[in-house]
Amino acid sequence: MTADHQFQPSDNPAAGEEPVDVAALKAALEAAEVRALENKDLYMRALAELENVRKRSAREVEQAHKYAVDRFANDLIGVKDSLELGVDASGNIETLRAGTEATLKLLSKAFEKAGLVEIQPQGETFNPELHEAMVAQPSAEHVSNTVLQVVQKGYQLNGRLLRPARVIVAREP
Repeated sequence: MTADHQFQPSDNPAAGEEPVDVAALKAALEAAEVRALENKDLYMRALAELENVRKRSAREVEQAHKYAVDRFANDLIGVKDSLELGVDASGNIETLRAGTEATLKLLSKAFEKAGLVEIQPQGETFNPELHEAMVAQPSAEHVSNTVLQVVQKGYQLNGRLLRPARVIVAREP
């Protein structure tokens, strides 16, 4: 080798080594950089889409909370109208009673549509998950732990307890 010639790694490969192809390495690097930019773009798009889904879900949940009782409220408007008619026509006791019964039917239908169910445990075995014992009364005619009387009805909404039934329970004399 002469002094004016600089040594290049590809000039004198060591035994068993292949010469380094700089052009191929540059091409592979450029291809990797292109793939990296494409992946970054895909990542940014996915991130933006995820944020849009999150915002849309939050809006939908807010709307669901805001209008959850919409149908129930519409049903209750009919009940209120019926009560107002009853107040206005309160001259005859039979008419008032019939109007009150009709109003109660409207309210029961509204409850049923909304998934609101009465707990009326008269004669059933006391269940502390659904009933609240107000008094334990001695009774020779009833089995111990049986509901003798319902003081206040309970309610469930779609299977979830809203208010336990308040009851009087039989106990041994």
